[in-house]
Amino acid sequence: MRDSARMARPLTNELQVLHAHICAALADPTRIAILYELADGPRCVGEIVAALSLNQTTASRHLRFLRDRGMVTAERRAQNVYYSLVDQRVIQALDLMRAVLASILSQHQALVTESAARDAELKRT
Repeated sequence: MRDSARMARPLTNELQVLHAHICAALADPTRIAILYELADGPRCVGEIVAALSLNQTTASRHLRFLRDRGMVTAERRAQNVYYSLVDQRVIQALDLMRAVLASILSQHQALVTESAARDAELKRT
């Protein structure tokens, strides 16, 4: 039985757009770190550079990539450009993906531990 809150299965075109925009934006760990940095509110490039130990060129390139994919917005305030998340749900999605990854890694670790214990037992017999 399907969860009534769950969205309908995506169409092929929707999957292509999802991959081109969202997945491409999240494919780089630096961009993910920038998104997390923006979770607490708008930041200028200098603040992002300092917080993440990036050079300004790298930070600006990644911010432009995120902006082009509609994940962040830019607003000029005096001499600085401040970036902010378009939708806070991206952080919830990242947190969910991190939880799924942690669960998968935990399951893999349990299998490795179990396999090593079996191998040790076989060697004793």
